[in-house]
Amino acid sequence: MAALIRENEVATAISPEKMFKVFVLEDSIIIPKIIPVIKSIEIIEGNGGPGTIKKTTFVEGSEVKYVKNRIDAIDKDNFIHNYTTIEGALWSDTLEKISYEIKLVPASNGGSIAKSVSKYYAKGDAKIDEEQIKAGEQQILTMFKVIETYLLANPDAY
Repeated sequence: MAALIRENEVATAISPEKMFKVFVLEDSIIIPKIIPVIKSIEIIEGNGGPGTIKKTTFVEGSEVKYVKNRIDAIDKDNFIHNYTTIEGALWSDTLEKISYEIKLVPASNGGSIAKSVSKYYAKGDAKIDEEQIKAGEQQILTMFKVIETYLLANPDAY
């Protein structure tokens, strides 16, 4: 199974510690409060470590009803979070899964840089729609920026 691999970097004014806490460690508590289209994030299997499966449920009327992500690796000290989307996304007819490797590194301004590698695995010989991939990446970037904006406006919130 061949994979389409995409790499991205996004700078944020938020420290790696705070962004990792909000985006990874306490996502089920914080993100549904900040991102209006997300109804809930819940652990449906596991204890939060590798092998854990989280289900993100979107509000009624959303294009996507839910997605399930499996945590593959989590390193709280080095701000590394690897996970795989295994179910529920719009692309389920053409993609087997999407694996994400994310690392937050300190930036010179006190913020951080999110470095990510995304691997898109096609089902059989299905063709991967790169425009759909770009649209999905834009949605993730938008969510990341909404969290950043919220944290900048509410520096003591988390």
